[in-house]
Amino acid sequence: MSTRTPDTSASPTIDNVAQLIQPMQSGEKPQADWRIGTEHEKFVYCSADHHAPSYDEEGGIRDLLMALTEFGWEPVYETGSDGTENVIAMRGADGTVSLEPAGQLELSGAPLENLHQTCAETGRHLEQVKAIGEKTGKGFLGLGMWPDKRRDQLSVMPKGRYKIMMNHMPKVGNLGLDMMLRTCTIQVNLDYSSEADMAKKFRVGLALQPLATALFANSPFTEGKPNGYLSYRSHIWSDTDPQRTGMLPFVFDDGFGYERYVEYMLDVPMYFVYRNGQYIDAAGQSFRDFLDGKLPALPGEKPSMDDWNDHLSTAFPEVRLKSFLEMRGADGGPWNRICALPAFWVGLLYDQTALDAAWDLVKDWSIEERQVLRDTVPAKGLAAPIGNNHSLRDIAEDVLGIASAGLTARNRLNSSGDNETGFLEPLYDMVRRGKTSAEELLALYEGEWGENTAPVYDNFSF
Repeated sequence: MSTRTPDTSASPTIDNVAQLIQPMQSGEKPQADWRIGTEHEKFVYCSADHHAPSYDEEGGIRDLLMALTEFGWEPVYETGSDGTENVIAMRGADGTVSLEPAGQLELSGAPLENLHQTCAETGRHLEQVKAIGEKTGKGFLGLGMWPDKRRDQLSVMPKGRYKIMMNHMPKVGNLGLDMMLRTCTIQVNLDYSSEADMAKKFRVGLALQPLATALFANSPFTEGKPNGYLSYRSHIWSDTDPQRTGMLPFVFDDGFGYERYVEYMLDVPMYFVYRNGQYIDAAGQSFRDFLDGKLPALPGEKPSMDDWNDHLSTAFPEVRLKSFLEMRGADGGPWNRICALPAFWVGLLYDQTALDAAWDLVKDWSIEERQVLRDTVPAKGLAAPIGNNHSLRDIAEDVLGIASAGLTARNRLNSSGDNETGFLEPLYDMVRRGKTSAEELLALYEGEWGENTAPVYDNFSF
């Protein structure tokens, strides 16, 4: 989730609705300037007993963050309601290391030109946190959901927006707290050249997001037992908050563009307003009322563009639009899959021939077929049906072939002369074997692990 930091610069007041498309318009870039921003989260645990460390305990999350100063990272502070200055993130050349609600550690990487740079960035980050972990007795787990932790075993990090969200989540869905406290994801942020290019990428991203969910499914356990899903993290999103999640059927309507997305976002209830370093609870209130100066949380005040940008970060559909497109369907996983996710989407979306081929593959799917696919993929993975006669497994290798061709066409080479297609190999391997990571975890659980999830820490840590 986004890390908000104090900014002394004045943000323009919004005077009319037409201004609300500015963040999206500002994201338009010529293809030569398109970049890749990769975000990946991991669970932090204490090596001695596998408990999830709190923020304040000795050697806990705060100390872990501050230890990154050894590698040149600089702390970002937020003032708590009691006046305490809390370290909530670290900033450096490789982006931002920030805290998810229960101490999951996220690297929001820098915008990079190619996947070789992305993997180098990921490697540097993991080397750094592992070095700190060895000194402090911490490990880092690459899964989509805590395999064994109850909610009450997890501490909430001291970020003001989290308190507001945790209070609101149970009012609008049954699994929002699980989303916040018990899940990890990999995401990639990608650019577009125009409104039409954004729309086509958005449509392909939404239609094929269930395939990404299946390929990265890695959350089959809850509280030490199988939960009946391959990606329980994906299932959680279906019962978090229906007003800010989902497959956004309107994106496929003729004429979809920035204005229609703005209308959607104006219908998404607010969470908060950020003022003077503090989060003001506006949960459930309307940004439309805010535009009219009638927000109950700040009566008489009108929003700034910073407020609108904050609000854009509080919707959680399968693909999200800000000044770039976020692909949001994948579970957290091991190192090679962190690099595989951006490879998958860059290959599909950053070459025009590949984008056209991907759209040709999905353009005739109906709204109902896309929704059934989204609804069934958390439990069935690659076996999830498309129409009456096909499954994701039937198209997975074709989609990977399109992505591979797109990466080949990009021709971004490393110092050894290799292009970016090698980063897709973990996904090809999975499709050839016909088993997701979650299915392999379940086989281990039922076999050599003796129906015990504890071995996951030895086998799936970074």
